[in-house]
Amino acid sequence: MKLLRYGPAGREKPGLLGGDGAIRDLSGVVSQIDSALLAPRELAKLRKLDPASLPIVRGTPRLGVPYIGIGKFIAIGLNFSDHAAESNMPVPAEPIVFMKATTCITGPNDGIVIPKNSTKTDWEVELGVVIGSKAQYVEIGDALAHVAGYCVVNDVSERNFQLERGSQWDKGKGCDTFGPIGPYLVTTDEITDPQTLDMWLDVNGERRQRGNTRTMVFGVAHLVSYISQFMTLLPGDIITTGTPPGVGMGMKPPQYLKPGDVVTLGIAGLGEQRQAVTAYAGR
Repeated sequence: MKLLRYGPAGREKPGLLGGDGAIRDLSGVVSQIDSALLAPRELAKLRKLDPASLPIVRGTPRLGVPYIGIGKFIAIGLNFSDHAAESNMPVPAEPIVFMKATTCITGPNDGIVIPKNSTKTDWEVELGVVIGSKAQYVEIGDALAHVAGYCVVNDVSERNFQLERGSQWDKGKGCDTFGPIGPYLVTTDEITDPQTLDMWLDVNGERRQRGNTRTMVFGVAHLVSYISQFMTLLPGDIITTGTPPGVGMGMKPPQYLKPGDVVTLGIAGLGEQRQAVTAYAGR
């Protein structure tokens, strides 16, 4: 299933994408797509629905974050060896774990706002892994059973904040609008192997990133198991799993986002995002 939420920000309704490409209204079945709905038993109930029996949503509504109830937004750094090389950093012996602030989360096509005093706002297409059931000290072989589904994430990053103002990566990762998620939460019945997915990202129509999840240093099952050794993963938590090469920081010379740019990105089977870039307009 491809679950989604559509409508104006703060007033999104639950929906799903039918096999015909039409958005179907789920509000007559569930009040909201939230972390409780991600439990295996609840998803199994939804799979029994015939999408054709649901009302079609007319037009092209705004898409919001595909579900609500994200308690933790966990991220993995340098998880593609060729991205580590372009960043002039060693391939990690263990996963590099950091957090993105939940206040950075936006819909898949909402804009990116370059933060105040930013000089190096960058892009990163990533696979998001959504937890569906509690994971605590899980083994690698059991890890994928705790996953509800997958989605596209743009791990927008401010490199000056991240790397040149102390050692806390979080400062460059959690700025407002730095966490577009969606367009869909694609459940595991459609993505049976998360390590075979093509990834891409363009800036102003020019290809910047191209990769495949098969070249991750640490795969999805490894990451879920590893993180669960240090913190309990709960339904709704999301892990964004690292980016392939082609980020602005790695270009020669480096190139970063500026007002007026348009970023488009996608992952096979998970849909596409589009973000227009603007400058911070506050005080």
